Amino acid sequence: MNIIHSSALLIPIAITMVTPLFIWLTRHNENLREGVSFVAALLTFFSLIPIGIGVLKGNIYTYTLFTILPGIKVKFCADGLSLIFAIISSFLWFFATSYNVGYMRSLKEHAQTRYYICFAIAIFGAQGVALSGNVFTLYLFYEIITIFTYPLVAHHQDEEAYRGAKKYIVYLMGTSKMFLLPAMILTYVLAGTLDFRLGDITHGIFPPGTNPIWISITYFLFIFGLAKAAIMPLHNWLPSAMVAPTPVSALLHAVAVVKAGVFSISRIILSVFGLQAMKAFHLGLPTAYLAAFTIVTASLIALTKDDLKARLAYSTVSQLSYIILGVAMLSPFGVAGGLIHIANHAFSKITLFFAAGAIYVSTHLKKISLMDGLGKKMPFTYGAFALASLSMIGVPPVCGFVSKWYLVNGAIDINRIILLVALLASTILNAGYFVPIVYKGFFAKPHPDVNIDSYTEAPMVMVVPLCITAIISVLLGLYPDPFLNFIKSLGGVRWPF
Repeated sequence: MNIIHSSALLIPIAITMVTPLFIWLTRHNENLREGVSFVAALLTFFSLIPIGIGVLKGNIYTYTLFTILPGIKVKFCADGLSLIFAIISSFLWFFATSYNVGYMRSLKEHAQTRYYICFAIAIFGAQGVALSGNVFTLYLFYEIITIFTYPLVAHHQDEEAYRGAKKYIVYLMGTSKMFLLPAMILTYVLAGTLDFRLGDITHGIFPPGTNPIWISITYFLFIFGLAKAAIMPLHNWLPSAMVAPTPVSALLHAVAVVKAGVFSISRIILSVFGLQAMKAFHLGLPTAYLAAFTIVTASLIALTKDDLKARLAYSTVSQLSYIILGVAMLSPFGVAGGLIHIANHAFSKITLFFAAGAIYVSTHLKKISLMDGLGKKMPFTYGAFALASLSMIGVPPVCGFVSKWYLVNGAIDINRIILLVALLASTILNAGYFVPIVYKGFFAKPHPDVNIDSYTEAPMVMVVPLCITAIISVLLGLYPDPFLNFIKSLGGVRWPF
């Protein structure tokens, strides 16, 4: 494993940092303004490709921007885990921008320049989190995401929007100040550094002889401080944030916000504590059980929701915990299943939210019970929704199956039947709340209060992105190797593939 000091890490950070300024400068020409986001997304993605190639060859890249105190730096790094999140967030930004154009223009939304600026800053935060080289840098960018997604959640500026946004900011800022900040301070006191251990996910950064009680306290402060992962009971901000426009919901649930949460927990477990310490101090199984509880409970709640976005929101709460469950299993199969689900869930869930937004733009319907027969009028949207639903359920050959295959093997590996039962139960529940939407959309008679003959597909700038992300979710099921190779590059473990 070669560790290379490279300023190339600053390129995606710099691109996403200056993008909001160019959006503001081009605010009087909407085509130019939105073109800035397209170009920035492409440049960010392509700037990551040479870094990714180097990582797959066995390199790890680091770059220290400046040092504040000994052991406290603004530092960036790129390893296999970094690249999974960085590549996904930049790649999906391109499709989200196309979708944004159709959604925002079709509904003639206000404050579009502010919207695009905050959207770009959220991606800047996501890139920063992904490429963080230590806990301090991760904390800074984690907070940037929280602050600049608040205006997106409150976008409609009505009472419901402000109420949802207030809960959003109180949950996320409150937990980061009450739990995440103390966890970072304790880590610095106990380890003398905040730098991640790179190239070895087995050994953490805490020196031998560190008090196990303080290590355990620090760990659980991290888990509850990273509330963007939406582990129960710190999940309620996520359904409340559904007052935001649907592209924001897609950003929240697939690209930036929640992925920053589960990525950060994965990074803390693997690069701060390490698998060996997690096992020694018995921290993995309690986390896995909490994740399993969240998976099943959120799925049960999703069954009760008639609002499409609300059902998808609780689905996200459930699916995020698949990632945490897998990593907390501390077995190669489990960790692989958790980490690859960062990618697999992103493509599938953004498709689902894109479809929900397309349905709303075309019909202004939000209730699932009113959408019977709509699939005949919107076959591309419903077809993409069906593929993404199969991924959430875990049906081959869609990518969600790959995640669940590794997770099930992980549960068998560590001989925890209760985790296996939770995975199987959630799969049945996933089918219970997704299959009726697709079936009734294509085969049920239209609701008597809805004239579906007046509806057509949403604008192509919305439909094309959701079809492409749905197709990619199938391709990732058939060819999972790109992301598996990034996982395989993480050292210290003999991977089962």
